[in-house]
Amino acid sequence: MTNLPISSKYVSTPERPVDAAERETLVDRVNTAFESGAIDDLDYRRYLDAVFAATTLGELRPVVENLPAVATYATPGNIESSTLRPGEVSTARTPSGRLILIALSTISVAAIVLVILVSLLR
Repeated sequence: MTNLPISSKYVSTPERPVDAAERETLVDRVNTAFESGAIDDLDYRRYLDAVFAATTLGELRPVVENLPAVATYATPGNIESSTLRPGEVSTARTPSGRLILIALSTISVAAIVLVILVSLLR
């Protein structure tokens, strides 16, 4: 059983040759896994040997399957890194013009609907 998705290049194109950039990326992943304690010394040596001996992506599949997963996301855009020191408070932001326009439009539509409903009930 594999833990790689079918869209993984190691599964979908196993015959593709391994280039230097791919090899370097995997060596970095193996080193990181070893440094964090995710793999032991024996696996570290085996995985590096496999990475350098591989000629196709399919030959790298067993190594990639046994390494910790790589995060496929970045920091969300709505999270800002602060330039303030801990304990400092930033100034409050004023609502944007667009937000005010949306609020006024919603209130206007609600008032019109209310007037129509009241006139229909009389």
